[in-house]
Amino acid sequence: MPTSIHISALDGIVNVNSLFTLAVFIGLTWNPTDPNNNLILEPSCNPGPSVAEDLVAFHVYSFSSFLFSSLIALGLKQAIRITKSPAYHPPVEFLAHINRSLLRVGMLVSGIGSVLGCGFLMLALVNVVQIKLGTLACGSTQSFAAVVPLVILVPIGLLVYVCMVLYAFTR
Repeated sequence: MPTSIHISALDGIVNVNSLFTLAVFIGLTWNPTDPNNNLILEPSCNPGPSVAEDLVAFHVYSFSSFLFSSLIALGLKQAIRITKSPAYHPPVEFLAHINRSLLRVGMLVSGIGSVLGCGFLMLALVNVVQIKLGTLACGSTQSFAAVVPLVILVPIGLLVYVCMVLYAFTR
C-alpha cells in the first residue's frame, strides 16, 4: 500500500522540477547572440555560433526531461489518490490496488528524468558562462572560476540524490 512517504517524495519531485522548469523557460527567452550582453574583453575568446546552438539544445533537453519527470510523478500521485478514494470501485480487480513494483519503477523513472534534466541544465549553464565570460578553450580565468564549482557541486548533489532514490527504490 502506498504511504504518505511516497506521496511526499512525488510532491518533492514535482516541486523541484517546477522550479527548474521555470528557470529553463526563462533561460530560453534570453538572447545569447546579443553582442552587448557579455563581459568578454578579448575578441578571440568570443564563442562561435555552435555554443549558442548547444545552449538552446541543452535548455530544450533539460525542459523536456523535467517535464517528463513531473508528468510521471503527477500520474503516480493521481493513481494513488484514485485507489484510496472510497468512491472508486473499478469492475476489474487489478485496477483497485497500486502495484508496489510499478510504483517503484515509476518513481525511479521520474528520478532519472530529474537527473537528466539537471545534467542538461548544467551543460546549458556551462555554455552561458562561455557566452558571457569567454570560452573555456581560451583559458579565461573567470570562465574556469564559474564552471569548476558548477561541474563539481552539481554532480555531487546528483550523486547524493541518486543514492537516496536507489535507497528508497530498494525499501
